[in-house]
Amino acid sequence: MAVALPKDLRQDASLAKRRHAEQCRQKRVFNARNRIIGGDTEAWDVQVHDQKIKEATEKARHETFAAEMKQNDKVMCILENRIKRDRKNLCRAISDFRQSFQKPETRREFDLSDPLALKKDLPARQSDNDIRNTISGMQKFMGEDLNFHERKKFQEEQNREWSLQQQREWKNACGERKCAEALSTETRLQFDETAKHLQKLESTTRKAVCASVKDFNKRQAIESVERKKQEKKQEQEDNLAEITNLLRGDLLSENPQQAASSFGPHRVVPDRWKGMTQEQLEQIRLVQKQQVQEKLRLQEEKHQRDLDWDRRRIQGARATLLFERQQRQQQRNLRKALDSSNLTLAKEQHLQKKYMNEVYTNQPTGDYFTQFNTGSR
Repeated sequence: MAVALPKDLRQDASLAKRRHAEQCRQKRVFNARNRIIGGDTEAWDVQVHDQKIKEATEKARHETFAAEMKQNDKVMCILENRIKRDRKNLCRAISDFRQSFQKPETRREFDLSDPLALKKDLPARQSDNDIRNTISGMQKFMGEDLNFHERKKFQEEQNREWSLQQQREWKNACGERKCAEALSTETRLQFDETAKHLQKLESTTRKAVCASVKDFNKRQAIESVERKKQEKKQEQEDNLAEITNLLRGDLLSENPQQAASSFGPHRVVPDRWKGMTQEQLEQIRLVQKQQVQEKLRLQEEKHQRDLDWDRRRIQGARATLLFERQQRQQQRNLRKALDSSNLTLAKEQHLQKKYMNEVYTNQPTGDYFTQFNTGSR
């Protein structure tokens, strides 16, 4: 059996320590989160532990508060029940006291609600002159007095006297009515005679008025006929004067001066203007001829200018076409030179690759690339 020497033990311990340090280093290096972001995991663990202790303390504190609240709720329920019981006992004591010492018949206003008040009360009145029969009491009305029979007998006697008096008054009224009717008949006959006389006077007056009106209307008709004749004659004279003035006026005689405007010699009055004179027409024709000649000259100049621009444009197009041909020829030459250079480079690269394949025969495999990034160093 082999015996482990102290030197071997130290070497094993040193080797194990280095191996553990290497594993810890690999954890730190190969962990992309810690390598890129960074952070103290031990401090984070301590913070998480402290947070858990704090949450546990808060939970215990809340549980203590909840237990105290439950205890307080129980105490409040006991106190409320006690207050209700005391209030109930007090109400019962007050009710017993009222039934024993505050009876209705001992109250000062008991007479207002006494059920036997009608039996104890006096009659409404004892005589017609009772002092309790006030106006507002409404205990005595007309015809309800105690001496009703004597009063009724007196009223019958009084009605008989009134009836006899009415008969006498009716007879006197009939006699007065007959006298009035006779007087009315006599007065109406007098009125009829007066009306006949007035009607005759009115007829005579109407005939006289009609004759006067007839004479007046006849005179008015004669005057109206004479006035119309004078008006027609005056109208004919006015029309004749107006026709004469129009025939001799500037409008029909076509005087060119009548169309002259007061705003200037170059303006005319449209409703009086009869057209231009021969001199004005000749002047207008002369100006039109000058305008036609000027327009022909401008058209000729424009035609020459267009021909010049067309010639210049054709020359520019020819120059551009020659320049483009020259550019395309240069591009073809450059492309041929570039193709020749690329062909030469391709041949050289092919020869170099063939030479490298002959020199470097040991090609790397997949195991060569997997040996990287396996240690922390």
